[in-house]
Amino acid sequence: MTKWLFSANYSNVLSTSQSCRCRRTSNELHSVVFIEWSFTIVTLLNFSKLDIYLHAVKGRHIRILVIYRLSRCHLSTCFRPLLLPSVCVLFFLLHLYFLHTANLKAGDEAYLTGNDAVPYPTSAFNMISPKLQNYLIGTLSDIRTNSIPQVLMTSYDIQESIKKYNELQIVENQNVFGPLLNDSLVLVIQVHNRIQYLRHLITSLAKAKDIESALLIFSHDYYDAEINELVQTIRFCKFMQIFYPHSIQTHMNEFPGESPGDCPRNINKEQAIANGCTNALHPDLYGHYREAKITQIKHHWWWKANRVFNQLEITRHHTGLVLFLEEDHYVAEDFIHVLGIMEKTARAECPQCSIYSLGAPPKAYKSYEISEEVEQTSHLSNMGMAFNSSVWRKIYNCSKSFCEFDDYNWDFSLQHVLNNCLRRSLESLVLISPRAFHIGECGVHHTSDCTSTKAVSKVEEFLRLASKNFYPKHLTIKKTKKWRPSSIGNGGWGDIRDHELCLNMTIPQR
Repeated sequence: MTKWLFSANYSNVLSTSQSCRCRRTSNELHSVVFIEWSFTIVTLLNFSKLDIYLHAVKGRHIRILVIYRLSRCHLSTCFRPLLLPSVCVLFFLLHLYFLHTANLKAGDEAYLTGNDAVPYPTSAFNMISPKLQNYLIGTLSDIRTNSIPQVLMTSYDIQESIKKYNELQIVENQNVFGPLLNDSLVLVIQVHNRIQYLRHLITSLAKAKDIESALLIFSHDYYDAEINELVQTIRFCKFMQIFYPHSIQTHMNEFPGESPGDCPRNINKEQAIANGCTNALHPDLYGHYREAKITQIKHHWWWKANRVFNQLEITRHHTGLVLFLEEDHYVAEDFIHVLGIMEKTARAECPQCSIYSLGAPPKAYKSYEISEEVEQTSHLSNMGMAFNSSVWRKIYNCSKSFCEFDDYNWDFSLQHVLNNCLRRSLESLVLISPRAFHIGECGVHHTSDCTSTKAVSKVEEFLRLASKNFYPKHLTIKKTKKWRPSSIGNGGWGDIRDHELCLNMTIPQR
């Protein structure tokens, strides 16, 4: 018996005898035809002595294995029996191709709409180097394949998965970049489901100087296969993922999600009591009842802070800075360097300044020429905020003040703690020329525009102009007037169930 192996392009499959490349091997004849698309076929066609195996491989090809058993076949006669089967295979594949293309188009439109994904114009790719572009967009086949497990998973399945994963505390890439040192930076990133922004954040982190010494901790309140896949592609530093276990996704019909007996947000208290809804006695300061999607943000921030400082083995004894970012942030390449300079400046000139903020509102994007100044203020800036474990212990001791303050914003609640609970108020150093930026144009409060490229372009232009002032050797402190925040919260946090859940997160656990 003789074995031959040849391959042919899809466009040339009709003329196999002219276009194939053949080589003689052992006992059988193998033909491999590559089709430029991605879908799965597993079948077996029998043509007398001819066996045609069709199977898929990961990527953008289908492999068709044709095995024909011959006795002492010569090259001139090998191809004759393959002509009819090849034609049959071609028509079979064309039929599947058109069906699959139609299904992909319909399915992906629904998928992209449901997951807030957006196409990325060519201009977005011009901003970064080619080796980083894989963080900005995934292939269609990756999106389809990675989304299948999520569709099949129930809330219970997701709860069990995140419980097991949280217990494992896996640190990826530690074998490459070594253990976490006490003076290394830890970045904690709060992630929901806006992957289009997360891609840009990861890209900006990949370009940052000294990022290889840092530890990234992605804290998720939404379990998504594509987001997990994106995070798992990181190769530039150590990272780990943690999952908020009390999410709306896993508690859709019960607290802390929205349970059937909850009061509608805008119903008045008298009517709520008459209706007998669950939380009728606990509206907020403004007479409104809780919204699960609003309260989740504060719950998630408090849980992840407790998780990082008190529970994770790799960080609970860490004395270095912990930087808090969100999925729709973007950082400059010298942010680690600048954060280190801020800490040294505070130790030398402002001992009470123990919270550092890398960000500023968009109006500060024109301040790239004064990159060597920082503001000393009692006002907390939540953009790229960093502090260490000694500051955390002071905040942790004021858990009741944080958890019972009627404000759904974690940063306003933290400001309340700093001004009303601590014996000695802490102050912040805030960069005038920012190194952390907000690129989110949609989310809880804004739903009109979910394209991320406009904000990214603005930030990239600022960074291009500011690059000549990167890596300052020193910083000058500029004092501002004493800031007096309101003692009244913004509401949204009147339900005692939220207070209790928040306080329960401070209970030590592993």
